[in-house]
Amino acid sequence: MQNPSCHHFGAAKRILRYIAGTIDYGIWYTHTSNFNLCGFTDSDWASSSDDRKSISASVFSLGSGAVTWSSKKQATTALSSSEAEYVAATSAACQAIWFRRILAELHQRQEGATEIFCDNKSTIAMTKNPVFHGRTKHIDIRLHFIRDLVANNEIQLKYCSTHEQVADILTKSLSREKFTYFRSRLGVCNFELRGCVEK
Repeated sequence: MQNPSCHHFGAAKRILRYIAGTIDYGIWYTHTSNFNLCGFTDSDWASSSDDRKSISASVFSLGSGAVTWSSKKQATTALSSSEAEYVAATSAACQAIWFRRILAELHQRQEGATEIFCDNKSTIAMTKNPVFHGRTKHIDIRLHFIRDLVANNEIQLKYCSTHEQVADILTKSLSREKFTYFRSRLGVCNFELRGCVEK
């Protein structure tokens, strides 16, 4: 950085405080018979104040804890929250297919469709309806890849309420109560409070 300011110094201090406050946290994986890949996808529509682009987020868990997560700005400007969620769902579906192939190579082939939870019913309907209409005709054709995955029963987009949308933790700031709840749903816990882990 050429000209660091007080704003940059404040941001650096905040990062250091965050690291110091979460040093004892990690993802706790427990023994489980449920080894199914499960995902959550969400978006924060037009959240960037600079260019009004949306933020996409997805998180996938395998068994008892999160194994992969992503949060990034979308490349295009979405005209509606449904479109932003559709873009996020397509990105999550691509991630799920990649993960399913890795699991198959590790002899952990997933039986049936991978469930991805979304809190937008309109987005779920768009993945099941192959007819182009006013809402979808302007969406980049490559984003309709998710329709093929749903039709081939590789991905199943399911509805979940906003109160259960784990990917919310990656798209926006939350109240302490919701943040703590979603953090625990990801399998993140304080190891110091859990006690020693026996080897």
